[in-house]
Amino acid sequence: MPKVEHQDATVLTDDEVRTLDAHWRAANYLAAGQIYLMANPLLREPLRPEHIKPRLLGHWGTSPGLNLVYTHLNRVIKARGTDALAIWGPGHGGPSVLANSWLEGTYSETYPDVSRDGEGMERLFRQFSFPGGVPSHVAPETPGSIHEGGELGYSLSHAYGAAFDNPDLVVACVIGDGEAETGPLAASWHSNKFLDPVRDGAVLPILHLNGYKIANPTVLARLPEHELDELLRGYGHAPIHVTGDDPLTVHRAMAHALDEALDRIALLQNSAREDGVTERPRWPVIVLRTPKGWTGPAEVDGVPVEGTWRAHQVPLAGVRENPEHLRQLETWLRSYHPERLFDADGRPVADVLACVPEGDHRLGATPHANGGVLLRELPVPSLDRFAVPVDKPGTTLHEPTRILGDLLQEIMKDTSHRRDFRLVGPDETASNRLQAVFDASGKAWQGIVLPVDEHLDRHGRVLEILSEHTCQGWLEGYLLTGRHGLFSSYEAFVHIVDSMVNQHIKWLKTSRELPWRAPIASLNYLLTSHVWRQDHNGFSHQDPGFVDHVLNKSPEVVRVYLPPDANTLLSVADHALRSKDYVNVIVAGKQPCFDWLSMDAARAHCARGAGIWDWAGTENGGEPDVVLACAGDVPTQEVLAAAQLLRRNLPDLAVRVVNVVDMARLMPREEHPHGMSDFEYDGLFTKDKPVIFAYHGYPWLIHRLAYRRTGHKNLHVRGYKESGTTTTPFDMVVRNDLDRYRLVMDVIDRVPGLAVRAASVRQQMADARSRHQAWIREHGTDLPEVADWGWNA
Repeated sequence: MPKVEHQDATVLTDDEVRTLDAHWRAANYLAAGQIYLMANPLLREPLRPEHIKPRLLGHWGTSPGLNLVYTHLNRVIKARGTDALAIWGPGHGGPSVLANSWLEGTYSETYPDVSRDGEGMERLFRQFSFPGGVPSHVAPETPGSIHEGGELGYSLSHAYGAAFDNPDLVVACVIGDGEAETGPLAASWHSNKFLDPVRDGAVLPILHLNGYKIANPTVLARLPEHELDELLRGYGHAPIHVTGDDPLTVHRAMAHALDEALDRIALLQNSAREDGVTERPRWPVIVLRTPKGWTGPAEVDGVPVEGTWRAHQVPLAGVRENPEHLRQLETWLRSYHPERLFDADGRPVADVLACVPEGDHRLGATPHANGGVLLRELPVPSLDRFAVPVDKPGTTLHEPTRILGDLLQEIMKDTSHRRDFRLVGPDETASNRLQAVFDASGKAWQGIVLPVDEHLDRHGRVLEILSEHTCQGWLEGYLLTGRHGLFSSYEAFVHIVDSMVNQHIKWLKTSRELPWRAPIASLNYLLTSHVWRQDHNGFSHQDPGFVDHVLNKSPEVVRVYLPPDANTLLSVADHALRSKDYVNVIVAGKQPCFDWLSMDAARAHCARGAGIWDWAGTENGGEPDVVLACAGDVPTQEVLAAAQLLRRNLPDLAVRVVNVVDMARLMPREEHPHGMSDFEYDGLFTKDKPVIFAYHGYPWLIHRLAYRRTGHKNLHVRGYKESGTTTTPFDMVVRNDLDRYRLVMDVIDRVPGLAVRAASVRQQMADARSRHQAWIREHGTDLPEVADWGWNA
């Protein structure tokens, strides 16, 4: 290995090195023990096959490096009284973080049955990757964690999210060299251009290069050091290198590196906070190079293991069956000298605990990693101040998201002193009509500002970067550390974070089952610039499938809302922003949209989630002949236009109009907390009448949600079916058979007796569709009867 940098800059006494090494060896022993042992945890007797787990699961390769970082973070936290949070990016680093939280006592405080003694050590070992136990990666069950260990690529954006508006916090983020190859991680290096040294905390990236992924070398580990140095400097960092394989020398170098990094952070913050320096800081980054699987078996079955990809997972696989592997395992475990690290009762000795901080300064005990304990209620003002007046449905128009922007501006203003609300999005805040927020807070920006720029603010709380991954990671880190926020995005491109929202939903589901984790603010999405009004951008911008993706997930966590107008959007947003432990997806338009409901009516309708709009139908207290259902703003307008056409052309037909705001209402109550009972559903949609459902997204989602209902065979859904292009707004619905004329034709086709009696009406509807096609090709605009349409019952 190359020589260790800073080896002549010793900052530790020999006693300090000895105690740090004792802690590190104890953590290594505990990490390896979790992978292999289910009995004989202190090796008080010779190792036998029955002491070994029948299935060996877990990952050793990254653990020694993580243990080194944890040990040295303990030292500086204790010495300096630093308020710190650690994020462990390398995949499956669970053995390391579990080991360290057990050593510091937080694990036993959280889980008293896993006591900090020999009996508890055995439980710690046995439960790891064992049925009924804990995962092999850092997870919600792990004290001190806000990041799932398998989320490769998101650690650094999570770290910055945690640091925003936390001026006294240092977030140490260990980045594995495998995850450093991912797109999300590469983009998140630019987060330092948005970190305010005055009002935000600091992020200390620790790039851990152990050389290998599962089976291949890693890109950054194979770069010449000068080239890697140039890359990190190009990202705006000041690198500090620690390289070596001799533990005692590396301890000295790592201590020096952390002291240098924290001194530099303090200097940069003081310069900005006290001296008024406005130049963008060049924050430190530590590059730590240690062997993969360090201190493990050097060679197994004649092939090298330590320092190679073979150390990634379980270095000795056949321990139960292979006596030589069993002998090697015992030799490996005894090399840490557990008899010197733990007393007769299995408790860590004083030397092992010498570097460990106390109380909430322990990394496993920081309240920032259990953000719900820090969460304050969001001050959402009265909606009546922002509501649009609706004297009669469908006679006035507003841009719903612009109205929401006024509400968000007020929230931003009311949280200006406590700084616990952020709006994030990929360069689309103004495009999505939310620009009113800029009157309360500008866009965070630490870079160069030109005279032509608008709304850039060194202390701003609106975050925009053209990386949906980074936006998502920032907001997740912000929420998980006890704050509130909203992510606005074009509907088609939110799919970029599909995998990230998967992980967050899984995190929330597990967290809700842990009594010690306090609820956090919900992750709220506002999806606009949606499929039906992307006529100008074309097919590439037309995809409503995020809703399908989310509704596949844990029903206790996910919620999807399609408010049809401005006041219902306000009501839904009010509910979502106040909620906890959910992922709320709100799909709403930014284009002028008819106002259907007053604020009071909107509140009542959103509370129901789905309901009959009596004023739009022609039931007159009787039983309907057909149900026209809708979900989404454009489908709602088309259904109401169809209802109007039916009222005029078939006045004797009893039509019921049902609007759905909360998509989960369509599900059975047994499958989702918001679901309707069969009694409720049958009352709303009937058991035996045709239901023509105009839906915002892919039509088969409605069938999937309602497939168990009695009347499912009568359900006919119109929605987006991948027919898109650059065209007029109305042509989008015509292309996908969601238009008013097609809906009237569907009614005639499905209500018994109408096929003959209303044949001429059906012909008129088909002719209108043909006129539409001819008109747009000649004029480039929609038919006047469509463009100028309004509700007039």
